[in-house]
Amino acid sequence: MEYDVVVVGGGHNGLTAAAYLALAGRSVLVVERLDHMGGAAVSSRVFAGVDARLSRYSYLVSLLPRKIVRDLGLDFHVRRRRISSYTPYGGSGGLLVNAEDPARTREGFARLTGSEREYGAWEAFYGMTRRVAEAVFPTLTQPLPTRAELERRVGDRAAWGALFERPLGETVEAAFADDTVRGVVLTDALIGTFSHAHDPSLKQNRCFLYHVIGGGTGDWDVPVGGMGAFTDALAAAARAAGAQFRTGTEVTRIETDGVRAEVTFADGGTVQARDVLVNAAPHTLAALLGEEPPAPAPEGAQLKVNMLLRRLPRLRDTAVDPRDAFAGTFHVAEGYRALQSAYEQAAGGRVPDAPPSEIYCHSLTDPSILAPEIAGQGMHTLTLFGLHTPARLFAEDPAGVKAELLRATLAQLDAVLAEPLADCLAHDPEGRPCIEAKSPVDLEREVGLPGGHIFHRDLSWPYADGEAGGDVTDATGRWGVGTGYANLYLCGAGAVRGGGVSGVPGHNAAMAVMEKAR
Repeated sequence: MEYDVVVVGGGHNGLTAAAYLALAGRSVLVVERLDHMGGAAVSSRVFAGVDARLSRYSYLVSLLPRKIVRDLGLDFHVRRRRISSYTPYGGSGGLLVNAEDPARTREGFARLTGSEREYGAWEAFYGMTRRVAEAVFPTLTQPLPTRAELERRVGDRAAWGALFERPLGETVEAAFADDTVRGVVLTDALIGTFSHAHDPSLKQNRCFLYHVIGGGTGDWDVPVGGMGAFTDALAAAARAAGAQFRTGTEVTRIETDGVRAEVTFADGGTVQARDVLVNAAPHTLAALLGEEPPAPAPEGAQLKVNMLLRRLPRLRDTAVDPRDAFAGTFHVAEGYRALQSAYEQAAGGRVPDAPPSEIYCHSLTDPSILAPEIAGQGMHTLTLFGLHTPARLFAEDPAGVKAELLRATLAQLDAVLAEPLADCLAHDPEGRPCIEAKSPVDLEREVGLPGGHIFHRDLSWPYADGEAGGDVTDATGRWGVGTGYANLYLCGAGAVRGGGVSGVPGHNAAMAVMEKAR
């Protein structure tokens, strides 16, 4: 059997590429190892006998361009969270950042710091990041700019230096004086990235950049219907355009001479294609090609915890309604000094004493993921994302370390609640608490992320700097999806401008295929 294009991996980026190419008239086959499409962007009924569809792995949307939704005619929507974040401090206080009420946010900063200074610095700092976002985000679905071209688009030398050239910690410490505020800012540099404020590699800056440019605003939105609603819409668009799917089929080898390729399956079957798009990590692609994997090896650094609650827990901070606190990003143990301490302990090979994490409640913004009967009972989902938990910690005792880390993480949350979280957990019909945790080891085993790295590898700058996988003047390289073979493309998070739930590398790989064929 021969196709114009074979897409290896049916995650959201592979489906994006398949939909674009099928709409353009290419014959497309999408091959997926699991028995369903969606990869890490899926919704699942996690707890047996409980009708709640949780976004099991990825859970919020920021980097998805509306262009992709429009181009593919997707029946998919997101909702903005009215609360940006809530951060407990001092035992019974908390900083609430209300996206719809700047006056309330200003009052919160004044209570925290005793002055107007930090709020003014906050407004100036995020005004700067928004201007950068407005310049950079539109380029993600365009041919890869050079560094000089992107700097010209940003047009702000101070902002460029702060975000692209100097460790983020220098900028954060110069802009803010308060430890709590500094920590809230820094967390966006550490999501899924094991790093620290002054890391000379600047991988924390790259992570921060992708967390603040989404949509040109930096907003992190809730997918209506759960994350699976996005991949379901993509799969429907690709299928309607003529793409074919093969699930439960593992690819074991790819051979190419740069003109034609052969894809081999675990059962011994093969298909031929003019072009192959790989929605998997560069390390996985190297193994499929029989080549040496690139260095360094990817290493995830997160704990993902999914929960269903009978009701939201009460807070020690009686001035804030839990429905506000949990509607945005609820920061736990994420002060600036606490983040550094946790990093140092994890880098030293042990579970941090106070594991940092952030939490949010999907169902406060989008109750459609809960069956009406349980939503009517006041039940809610709770998603926790833990930081500074590198895969190396789990090497010798994955289950034991995960249990230890989960206990320590929930203890930090309990410290800012007026009642134990365990008292608020729902139970399934068999009496088991509705809580599950996913470590980097679990993510590698379940969704094929090497080292459990949610971005497939450390994020790249969104410009050409030699990482594009080929000469940026050719079709594959100039879109940031090249591999060194003219008919083989990365279309997943490991491509330049990959990472997050975006569809961007899938779009860009499809554009590269179509551009080459002109």
